[in-house]
Amino acid sequence: MDKETKAPDTPHLQPHRSESHGSEPRGSEPRGSEPHRSGYVAIIGKPNAGKSTLMNAILGTKLSITTRKPQTTRHQIVGIHSDEDSQIIFLDTPGVITPEYELQKAMMASVQRAKTDADLILFITDPTDSVPGDEVIDLLRSIQKPMLLIINKTDKARPEQVEALQTFVEKALRPKNTLKVSALRQDGIESLMDEVKRHLPYGPALYSKEDLSEHPMRFFVAEFIREQIFLLFHDEIPYSCTVEVIRYQEQEDLDRISADIIVNRKSQKGMLIGKGGSAIKRLGIQSRKSIEAFTGRQAFLELHVKVREKWREKEGWVRSLGYGE
Repeated sequence: MDKETKAPDTPHLQPHRSESHGSEPRGSEPRGSEPHRSGYVAIIGKPNAGKSTLMNAILGTKLSITTRKPQTTRHQIVGIHSDEDSQIIFLDTPGVITPEYELQKAMMASVQRAKTDADLILFITDPTDSVPGDEVIDLLRSIQKPMLLIINKTDKARPEQVEALQTFVEKALRPKNTLKVSALRQDGIESLMDEVKRHLPYGPALYSKEDLSEHPMRFFVAEFIREQIFLLFHDEIPYSCTVEVIRYQEQEDLDRISADIIVNRKSQKGMLIGKGGSAIKRLGIQSRKSIEAFTGRQAFLELHVKVREKWREKEGWVRSLGYGE
């Protein structure tokens, strides 16, 4: 990797699969040593059920961006939790929807990959929302993996809402167990982790125990910029934008970053820039703060807005911008 595209030296984020796999196959309890469990856990649910908030709470750090707007997550985000007797690779997925255009099709493809890769499914639900529709139930019924029902937002829901949702989902999907949490307040996380471990196969660590994710730093930078677009702009703007990091140059005193914000229509470019550049300046300031908080380093951030007409509807553009990989 050349100097200009090198990510900051943060080993906990570097992709590194452990080479010490041992001689025991995954799934069998090791003999003559402390048992160790490892596996992949996919977090699946409707938009805004709290998938990203749950993974961030489990990891104790912010890997997945979160906003109050639905469909904030577009990629499968990998988060790695390691302790002495286990390693759990969580897969935070986009909210389950019926796709209407190519970008949404790519988002749902990442959900399909997660259900294939996972050893365990966490179906997270929001009792203050409507019950899961047929598209969600049918998807989960098609997964031949152990499943736990996670009822989130118990701090906001009424007891009768929780009970009604639990009854409906348990009858429809027959999960292995039901756990009630508040991911935002981190209530019930310890019990959830104990239950997750219990359903994973015995096996060695699949990554270095120091790793937190397998994504490169450029990926997270693009996500933090996109999060600020969701927070600062309204209506269709956040859903019409994506971010491509063009340069990530690590220098001695700071990181120099150049990123393009891709919009779906020419009229959206002016909205992102704002009068006299006021909107994009505010976006740059807030994005830089998020990036610096994550990397622990100072950053110089340069943003440009580019138009790619109807990029969300074109498979070629969707793939070239990093979706569906």
